[in-house]
Amino acid sequence: MTYPQHPSDPRRLHPAGPQPVGPPSSGDVGYGAPTGRVAPGPQPYPAPVPYSGPGTGLDLWRPGELAAPPHAPVGLAMKRRNPVAVWLGLPLITLGIYGLVWYYRIHREMAEFDPRRQVPVAGPLLVLLFLGWTVVAPLVSFYNTGQRIADSQRSAGLPVTCSPVVGLLLCFVFGLQTLYYQTELNRVVDAYRAPEGTRIVLPG
Repeated sequence: MTYPQHPSDPRRLHPAGPQPVGPPSSGDVGYGAPTGRVAPGPQPYPAPVPYSGPGTGLDLWRPGELAAPPHAPVGLAMKRRNPVAVWLGLPLITLGIYGLVWYYRIHREMAEFDPRRQVPVAGPLLVLLFLGWTVVAPLVSFYNTGQRIADSQRSAGLPVTCSPVVGLLLCFVFGLQTLYYQTELNRVVDAYRAPEGTRIVLPG
């Protein structure tokens, strides 16, 4: 028996012999497919999701640009400040008012940076305002602030370099605890290199 050799006939002879007409098997690459049908090609693999941890340049997370991994903790980037200006320059210009504003703002930023942690916002400032005369209460507050900064470094996946004991001792050396604490906070800011208030993905 011979098969028609017209090019449009799906039963035409193949150099290797007659080929079956019908759906291609797992080993077929389109031979024997009916006229007008194209055998499906390989499906593309999904693109890998880049790591978005500190220091990779992919830390920013904006809707529509870089998808955060499922259930990944998301916070807000903190503001970078000049430690010398925080310690000496701005408090002198504002007659000490900026020191109180700075203390409030760093606690608010640490609370927004990692919502998983319970960071008081107004409480530390109220301690300075209403319990400053006790001397002991402000020292305890500054010690706890150092611990919160260390927790922020830990939340960012950084080595913990902030010591609340060092911060407490610097309270007796020209108030250098503000310079020290801002320097340690800048380590967290520099790890993400993100503008203040930008949504960032934290390590799980």
